[in-house]
Amino acid sequence: MPDRLIIAADNALKTLAGGLHPSRPTPQTPLAASAVLSDAERTLSGQLMRINHVGEICAQALYQGQALATRDASLRAHLLQASREEGDHLAWCAQRLRDLQSRPSLLNPLWYAGAFALGLLAGRAAGDKVSLGFVVETENQVEQHLAGHLQSLPQADVESRAVVERMKDDEVAHAQAAQKLGATTLPPPVRWAMRAAAKVMTTTARWM
Repeated sequence: MPDRLIIAADNALKTLAGGLHPSRPTPQTPLAASAVLSDAERTLSGQLMRINHVGEICAQALYQGQALATRDASLRAHLLQASREEGDHLAWCAQRLRDLQSRPSLLNPLWYAGAFALGLLAGRAAGDKVSLGFVVETENQVEQHLAGHLQSLPQADVESRAVVERMKDDEVAHAQAAQKLGATTLPPPVRWAMRAAAKVMTTTARWM
């Protein structure tokens, strides 16, 4: 447990300080050349990618909290692998924010703490199957949210669109993997509460 606590703390510091580096290259699309964005387009893309960046901050925290909570070594390895893949998303979003001359959310430490507590609580109090249920519901909601961003992002911002497309595919795969591991379907009130919390987070992160 002490070693796992140190690993979790190290991941938190790297996540919040921008110290996670992608293991995969940034997604690109060969179908369209990048175009110069207008100020309004760059602002919109920056806002949407900041929301996506916050989502990846929360994904890191959720998986790390769940990995710390579980007593199943194979499940812990699975959760940490998913965390590494989400780390790619985080690094890609951070790079797009820099390219768009935008910034991360000022509330990232708060988002991380809340998601980590949720992952730890779900794993400790409810068990692995419910913990995996949180993964499924979270990834399903994120996949829907990314699909909405693909409709909202400027068509000219092909770089951001390529990143969001790849992230969306990965989230679907993570949800399917959690299902195969025996995830329990969360009751409707819990799913509704998660959606409400996500709405607050995305609305706030767009501006802060």
